[in-house]
Amino acid sequence: MVFWEGYVSDEVMGTFAPIVLYWIYGGFYQLLPPLHKYRLHSRREEEEKNLVPLSAVVKGVLLQQLVQATVALFLLTSRANTSGVVVQPSILMQVLQIIIAMLVMDTWQYFVHRYMHQNKFLYRHVHSQHHRLVVPYAIGALYNHPLEGLLLDTFGGAISYLVSGMTARTAIVFFCFAVVKTVDDHCGLCLPGNIFHLFFQNNTAYHDIHHQLQGLKYNYSQPFFSIWDKLLGTYMPYNLVKRPEGGFTAKAVKD
Repeated sequence: MVFWEGYVSDEVMGTFAPIVLYWIYGGFYQLLPPLHKYRLHSRREEEEKNLVPLSAVVKGVLLQQLVQATVALFLLTSRANTSGVVVQPSILMQVLQIIIAMLVMDTWQYFVHRYMHQNKFLYRHVHSQHHRLVVPYAIGALYNHPLEGLLLDTFGGAISYLVSGMTARTAIVFFCFAVVKTVDDHCGLCLPGNIFHLFFQNNTAYHDIHHQLQGLKYNYSQPFFSIWDKLLGTYMPYNLVKRPEGGFTAKAVKD
């Protein structure tokens, strides 16, 4: 039994829990003090380099989440209506389903993301919106053009859910984890003890390289692993170099 049982369905929880968690976790990073000694970019760089104000970022994220919620609720409830009584699989099976979903999502997002960089029309008119945040920050993780949000995140999540065969209850765990990981990848901070940095090479600094001019055609992988970048030659290794004034810079290591 879970705490929401009897109050809301798994389908409703799977739709709205990731959205609520996005703003809680992203808001946590947004409200932290400057923490200059852990930042990949200074506050001044964030203000000078970013090409879109915070208010526009918030509106863009809310629009994407509206589309995501609509699709997720339809998908989850449709499957529930056709499945009859749902038996929750064992913990081991759920873990396997989540791993499969992670690999499927990574594969989908890598190739769609990479194509949006290679196709000049799509980059100029669609994907460049996300790169207006030259210095990423947490609540801007899902700041995308609506078409990109639909193709990359919404469709990617739907395909991961369907291919893995997970139940709506397992999907709550998966989508909440994916949201937290995505927000963390854009937070711009290398905090000591960050569990995502300990277990995932694809992390804040990895994605920061991609947002900089030097790495625009590298490090496409998101949000979990770096498998496809390494297999297909788009991986750009980096070193974290301490800045004299505090913080770090992710310096690309080129062959």
